[in-house]
Amino acid sequence: MSSSTAASKPSPIAEASPLSLCAREPHVPADRLVAEMVPPPRFDSVRFSTYIPDPNQPSQMEAVGVLESFAAGLGGAHASGAGKARRGFLGFGRAKAPKVPAGPRGVYLDGGYGVGKTHLLASLWHATPAEPSLKAFGTFVELTNLVGALGFQQTVQTLSGHRLLCIDEFELDDPGDTVLVSTLLGKLVDAGVALAATSNTLPGKLGEGRFAAADFLREIQGLSAHFRPLRIDGEDYRHRGLPEAPAPYSDEQVTKAAYATEGASLDDFPHLLEHLARVHPSRYGALTDGLKAVCLTDVRPIPDQSTALRLVVLADRLYDREVPVLASGQPFDQLFSEEMLNGGYRKKYFRAISRLTALARDSKSLVTH
Repeated sequence: MSSSTAASKPSPIAEASPLSLCAREPHVPADRLVAEMVPPPRFDSVRFSTYIPDPNQPSQMEAVGVLESFAAGLGGAHASGAGKARRGFLGFGRAKAPKVPAGPRGVYLDGGYGVGKTHLLASLWHATPAEPSLKAFGTFVELTNLVGALGFQQTVQTLSGHRLLCIDEFELDDPGDTVLVSTLLGKLVDAGVALAATSNTLPGKLGEGRFAAADFLREIQGLSAHFRPLRIDGEDYRHRGLPEAPAPYSDEQVTKAAYATEGASLDDFPHLLEHLARVHPSRYGALTDGLKAVCLTDVRPIPDQSTALRLVVLADRLYDREVPVLASGQPFDQLFSEEMLNGGYRKKYFRAISRLTALARDSKSLVTH
C-alpha cells in the first residue's frame, strides 16, 4: 500500500457518527405492542434446563419442578367461560361440574431481585405446549400500555383466546393501574386463561430480602384464589461468583468506543435523563431499537425520584435486549441517593443497579477492542 493510499484511508473513528437516544422519539403502533408480547431477546433461548439453581437454596430447584408441571398441565384444550370445565393447577384433573371450584389457574413467583424469576417465567412461557400466538409475555407496564392502545374490551378479546399470560414486574405501587389490571385478569381467568406473575414490593415495604406474596395477593383482591405463591430464595445470580464491575471509563474512552462501534449510541447522561421525561416509558423498548451498545458520558447521581423511576424502566429494557452500557462519571451503584435506597422503591433501584452493573461488565470489550 502506498503512503498516499494509507494517508487517504479514514480512521475507524471517522467512519461514522454514533447514534443518539436523545434524537429518538419513537411511535409504537398497537399491532406492534401485541406482536411483541413474547419473551425479550435475553430470555428468548432460556429454558428450565438452562436455569442454574443455587445448591444452597433448595426452593430454586423446587420451583423448577412445580413450574414444569404447571406448563404440562396447560396442554389440554382451551377452556373458555367460567362455567366450562377447566384444568386445575398443575393439571390435576378437571372440574366435574360448575359447583366444584376450579383449582388455581395461576402462579406467583415470589422472591428478591436476581434470583432468576424472569428466567423461570420465560421458561414457563417456552415450555407451555401451545403456539406462540396463544401465549403472551410482557411486563406490567407493557400490559397497561396495551390496554391504553386497544381499549379495555378489545384487550380482553385479544387475550381471551390465550392459554397463558405471563406478567413480569407486576406493579403494586400504582393503585389505579393495579385495579385496572386486576379487573382485566379477572376477565381472562373467566375465559380460561392461565396466569403467571412476578412483582415488586409495595412502597414502604423495606428491604430487598422481604417477599411480596402477601402484598400481591391482597392487592389483586378477588384474584388471589387463582394464584399459588411460589417462593424462590437466594442471592442475586447476576453477580454470583463474578468479578466486580469495571470502574467508569474516561469521557475520551467512552467517546472513542462509541465512534468505533457500529450501532452504538452516545449521549450525555443528564441530557438523556431530560429526554426520558419526554418519552412515555412504554416506548423505551422502541427507543433502543437496533442499538448494539449504549455509551454514556458524565453519569452522575439522579436528582429526583420521578427521574430515577424512568431510568429503572430504561435499564430493564436495555437488560432485556442485552445492550451493553459503557459509561464515564460516577459508578452505577452511586446513581441513587441513600434516601431513595431506603424508600419504598428500593427494590426497583437495587434491580436497576444490578442490571446496569451486569451490562457494564458486558461493555468491557468495547474499550479493549
